[in-house]
Amino acid sequence: MLKMVIFDLDGVLLDACDWHRDALNASLKEVCNYEISLADHYTTFNGIPTKVKLRKLTEMGILSEEDHEQVYNLKQKKTIDIIQENAAQRPEKIALMKWLKEHSVGVSCFTNSIRETAYLMLEKTGIKEDLELIITNQDVEHPKPHPEGYKKVLDHFNIAPEDAIIVEDSPKGKKAAYAAGCAVLEVENAEQVNIKVLKEFIDENFNSNGR
Repeated sequence: MLKMVIFDLDGVLLDACDWHRDALNASLKEVCNYEISLADHYTTFNGIPTKVKLRKLTEMGILSEEDHEQVYNLKQKKTIDIIQENAAQRPEKIALMKWLKEHSVGVSCFTNSIRETAYLMLEKTGIKEDLELIITNQDVEHPKPHPEGYKKVLDHFNIAPEDAIIVEDSPKGKKAAYAAGCAVLEVENAEQVNIKVLKEFIDENFNSNGR
């Protein structure tokens, strides 16, 4: 029986992946005159926390460890500025949350973003108050691709994995979702996350087999 849908944030509830990439690249450019290529972003850096990205850049010999704090702080400030300028209400997401609640299905979010930017994005999108629980990378010891955050949501509501759906877009997010043992709705971007798509997934994975 479906009891909970857990959403990723970037690329699922809104398309903010480019915002994070642009903010980090602008910060790296200022500090060490380097930018992560689009190819490297999708193969290596997409979907992981900023601090993990910085460690990877240090391992690659691109960024000194002493510059981590400066780049991190710059990136968070630039991300907030971009969110303030670009984020807006998403009527289809507001309608989706209402539809799920009307069908007695809970809604939560687990994101690798930090708390400040995650809350701001959700507020701007218009759905923060609809979410029953928001888990960020500051609330877990192991971010995605580890399933800790998703398991934390399930444990909080005492929900079995087979009674939940996770909606994810990035490879690392999908890995975490499958490791949590839930049904996983894989999407390519936030435009694919709507009532129609989710209803079809629910009908196929729950209503047709008695789950």
